[in-house]
Amino acid sequence: MATVKELLQTVGRGENAIDRLDGECLLSHCLGKPRAWLFTWPDAVVEAATVARFRQLQQARRDGQPLAYLLGRQAFWSLNLAVNQHTLAPRADTELLVRWALQLPLPATARVLELGTGSGAIALALAHERTGWRITATDCSAKALQVARGNAASLGLDRVSFLRSDWFEQVPLEPCNLLLSNPPYIAVNDPHLRGDGVRHEPVTALVSGADGMDALRLLAGGASRYLLRGGWLLLEHGHTQGEAVRWLLRAAGFDGVETRSDLAGRERVSGGISA
Repeated sequence: MATVKELLQTVGRGENAIDRLDGECLLSHCLGKPRAWLFTWPDAVVEAATVARFRQLQQARRDGQPLAYLLGRQAFWSLNLAVNQHTLAPRADTELLVRWALQLPLPATARVLELGTGSGAIALALAHERTGWRITATDCSAKALQVARGNAASLGLDRVSFLRSDWFEQVPLEPCNLLLSNPPYIAVNDPHLRGDGVRHEPVTALVSGADGMDALRLLAGGASRYLLRGGWLLLEHGHTQGEAVRWLLRAAGFDGVETRSDLAGRERVSGGISA
C-alpha cells in the first residue's frame, strides 16, 4: 500500500513517468474521487489493489494510450461523454465547429445532418443548446454508433436520431438547413499518426487517402443535394488544408465561403452557403 502523496510523487519519475496532470486524473479515477480530493487527503492510504490498477493505467498511458480511453470519458463543450477505442476522443478544436453552427441564422426547428459522428459529440452538443433542432447523426461504424446512442441516452438527448451510413450512402434525400462534419483529414503516411495517443485511435476516423482530402472532396461535392437553398455546409479540416477546402466549396457552387481559425490562429473550419 501507499499514500496518495507517495503515488503522485512517482508520476513524473522513473521509467513509468507520465505527465503530472494525467497521473492525477488516473489516480482520481482509480479512487473514484475528484482531483481536489487528492490534495485534501494526501496522507490517505490507498489499498494494494487500487495501487496495482493505478500502475497498470500509468504504464498504458506511458505506452501512448489516450487518457480519454483509460478514463472512459472525455469532456466536450458542456458535456461529459463516454469514449472508447471505437471512437475518436473529441478535441477542443472541434468546439469551433459547434460554436459556428450555433451562430448561424437557422430556424428554431432547423433540420441538421452530421456525418461521421463518432461518440456523438457534435450532434449532442448542438442538441443540448438547440432543443428544437431536428438532428440526425451518421457513422459507418456500428460500434461507434453504440457509444453515441449511449451518450445520448445518458444525457437525456434521445431526440437525436442515429443512422448507420458510409457518408451519404444510406441518408434519405431530405434536404436540411445545416450539414456539418469533422471527417478524417490526415494523409495515409503522415508522421503524426505515430504520435502519442493518435496511434491507438481508429485509423478510419483519422486517415483519408494519400493527401488526407478524400473525405473532404466527397463531402464538398455531394452536400448540395442534401441542403436546402441557403443551407450551410461546415467542414473541419487540417490547419494546412483551408485553401484547398475553400476551393472545393467554391467549385461545388457554394456562396459566402469562409474559414475560421482556432485559438492558436490555425485555419480549422471552412463553410459555405448552398446556392
